[in-house]
Formats: sequence, structure tokens, C-alpha cells
Amino acid sequence: MAADDRSEDMDVPMNAERKSRNADAGESSAIDLTSRARIRNAGLHQFATTGFAGTPLRAIASEAGVAIGLISHHFGSKDGLRAAVESWIVDQFAAAITEADAAAPDSVADTAGRDAAVAQMLKANPLIVGYLRRELLEGSAGRTLITRLARLSLQSVDSMRSGGVASTDRSRVDQVVTVMIRQLGKLFLQPLVDQVIDSFSADELPAAKPELTITVRTPQN
Repeated sequence: MAADDRSEDMDVPMNAERKSRNADAGESSAIDLTSRARIRNAGLHQFATTGFAGTPLRAIASEAGVAIGLISHHFGSKDGLRAAVESWIVDQFAAAITEADAAAPDSVADTAGRDAAVAQMLKANPLIVGYLRRELLEGSAGRTLITRLARLSLQSVDSMRSGGVASTDRSRVDQVVTVMIRQLGKLFLQPLVDQVIDSFSADELPAAKPELTITVRTPQN
């Protein structure tokens, strides 16, 4: 991988759909994307909206504005591109946590600070949300994104425990499950709530649409 490709992969969280569409339309942006980054962003957009199985390589190449052969040149295969997309997604979660820590008084953000940073990152990157929803519904035993995010959450939990902002008495497994459900659970279930509400007639709709809250409880022996 060329040096400019490596630096491009380390971008701070940005709206991948906006970057990809700007490049596709020939518009200027703050960062000149490499062909590798354009392909990755197009892959994210296509996989999130159409699904991995339903996305032909020619659609990705067309959106990225590159020859189809560049996909195999940079990523080896469609599976290789998916792996790169998922690595980028994990990097965005990690960057959000790092930004939360940088803003914390003692360089270790608490759960509220980290959750807020992750929520802001996801709000800025709706394609990540779409991709994660498809991952949960369509994932198979061979898929690893949720596992990688769980490992990142474990690192986050351990740093909070070491920094004195998370309990060291609770099980690390419980803490990781709680973190992931707090950060991702609403993404998966809120659309169900919205669809249920929308099934009612206009005169029955509440003034404010209900928002989902999730609590994790561990059974006590």
C-alpha cells in the first residue's frame, strides 16, 4: 500500500457518503481522496444500501469513478474490500473514543463521554449505521465486525477501569455487553419502534415519537 493510501485510511471520522459522492461528481473536497479511499467509500455506500451479496463490483467502480480492475488491485477481491470497509468502521469507533479521552479532564473519558462521542460519530456517518444494521441481520458465522467492535469495547472498558471511571468489581463481560447494547442497541431497535408508531392513524400519533431506552441486567445467583 502506498504512503498516501495509508494516510488516507487514518482520516478522522467523516461522512463517507458525502466524500464519495463529492468525488464521483468531480467536486472539490477538503481532502483529495486516493482511488483506494474512493473505492472503500463507494463499497461502504453500496454494501450499506444494497447489501454485500446484492452489490456488483461494477456498481462500486462506477460510484468511485475508477476502472473495475482497481478494486482487485487495491483489495484483492470483493471480500477484501469488505474487510477494508469494516476496518475503517472500527477505526471510526476507536477515533471517537480517542476524541472523548482528549476532551476529558483526566485523559480518560467516562461512559457518558464515550457514548456521546460514539453517538456523534454515528450521526455524522449514517452509512455506518446502515452497514451495522445489515451486518446484524445478514451476518454469518464467518463475519467478524461485531467481534472486532466487542474487542474494541473491551479495550475501552479496561482503560476506564484503569483510569478509575469504571467499576472494577463488575465482570468485564457484563461491562462490554452493556457498552455495546447502549451504543448499538438503539440503532437496531429504534426503526421497529418508529414503524409501529407510523402504523397508527394521524389523529392517534403522539406529539413526540417515543424513543427507545435499553437497560442491561445481569441475573444474580
